[in-house]
Amino acid sequence: MDATVPRETFDTAYDQGWAGWTIGQPQPVVAELERQGWFRGSVLDAGCGTGDNTVLLVGRGHDVLGIDFSDRAVDLARRNAETHDVPARFEVADALALDGAERFDTVVDSALFHVFGADDRARYVDVLHRVCRPGARVFVLALALTDEPTFGPRISDAAISDAFTDGWELEDLSGSGYRAVARGDNATELGVDSGSLVDLPAWLARLRRV
Repeated sequence: MDATVPRETFDTAYDQGWAGWTIGQPQPVVAELERQGWFRGSVLDAGCGTGDNTVLLVGRGHDVLGIDFSDRAVDLARRNAETHDVPARFEVADALALDGAERFDTVVDSALFHVFGADDRARYVDVLHRVCRPGARVFVLALALTDEPTFGPRISDAAISDAFTDGWELEDLSGSGYRAVARGDNATELGVDSGSLVDLPAWLARLRRV
């Protein structure tokens, strides 16, 4: 990724119903992290989209704020929370410019980091350092640049490790999976029916703010 994906791409995807990251359920990796007990304290869901991960976490008793820079996404997330009768909090906010007083103990980034170009990745990491309390953990789930069939914006594992340097400890970075909906040409290339759920190669990083 040399340049950040423009905001209009996301709004159009929500308006036209082809947002492949909207799967109608939490990401399995996020659900597993919660099951393992990694979420603690005040949680930020950065780039929450339609809010499935936030709804899951709030439903399991966590204090979570979901943010997204797309008004359309936040509207859908609030409706999602109402449907599940979950008191989730969502705000329209730019993850590159968070400046509120709230501080977080855990951050989940499910497919946000990989939409940024290099300069914005650096800005984002600086913002996270500012809004995280010392000892906070950040979990980054990002589509992986590999030789496997896939689609969407992809990054190398080095893009993560190189961005989180000063003020961060990289505790783990390993191969993982990201669940998405394959449509049209993407589905054809993967050999599945359009509208199928697929698991794409991804990186999962666990970072600690020092």
